[in-house]
Amino acid sequence: MTTALPTPPAPQRPLTGRVALVTGSTSGIGLAIAEELASLGATVVVNGSGSSPAKIKDGERIASSIVERTTSKASFVAADLKDPLAAAKLVAETVRRFGEIDILVNNAGIQHVAPIQDFPDEKWVEILALNLSAAFHATKAVIPAMKARGWGRIVNVASAHSLVASPMKSAYVSAKHGLLGLTKTVALEVAEHGITVNALCPGYVLTPLVEKQIPDTAKARGMTEDEVVREVLLKAQPTRKFVTPEEVAAAAAFLCSDGARSITGIALPIDGGWTAQ
Repeated sequence: MTTALPTPPAPQRPLTGRVALVTGSTSGIGLAIAEELASLGATVVVNGSGSSPAKIKDGERIASSIVERTTSKASFVAADLKDPLAAAKLVAETVRRFGEIDILVNNAGIQHVAPIQDFPDEKWVEILALNLSAAFHATKAVIPAMKARGWGRIVNVASAHSLVASPMKSAYVSAKHGLLGLTKTVALEVAEHGITVNALCPGYVLTPLVEKQIPDTAKARGMTEDEVVREVLLKAQPTRKFVTPEEVAAAAAFLCSDGARSITGIALPIDGGWTAQ
């Protein structure tokens, strides 16, 4: 007679027990990061700007899909982070639902492409509000509790454009350069509290944000859309390949790990060699 051996317990995933808030995470890089963190055991709050019933339903569907694929908890919270008060409200709602925030990923962003003399003033205001100020407000809101617990991870999704410039993108490049400065400053302020603050600097990723700027860039430069992809976007990257959202997500997950506890205040290029030139 043989005795069945007990089934060993499943290994605990490295982010089990952590709560992650990922802004701008209903598509593209943000969604890939939310899915990756959830796959590692984190409870994830998905965020999008739309507050209409249809947008909320879509956000809830995305959160449910993450739960099904990863078995981690996930929830959707709508917040238009161009509103300076919205980030603090988003943080408060996340804490109300899940008790704390261990990981903050500032990813929400928009883009507009035009020469500076034609650049709409309202687009300048919107891009700086969402791509830079929202990260400031969200970071300010989570830091006190992270300090009290002695642990935290803040990952700012910057861009290769936080390190170099391109024409026709005055607001975006300014915001991303500012986001890198914010990253370094906060990293120094919280370095003794078990909190790391880092910036991911991806090159061109074929996300909805990039796809939408291709026609605008073609118009601004007098090129075809195929020429924009070949001669503007991928020409910048020596690999001649788009970066994938999953590659950015893997880097974000590493920065959230215990193995990255001594990495803080950095700009991590994921750009196919763009900024090495």
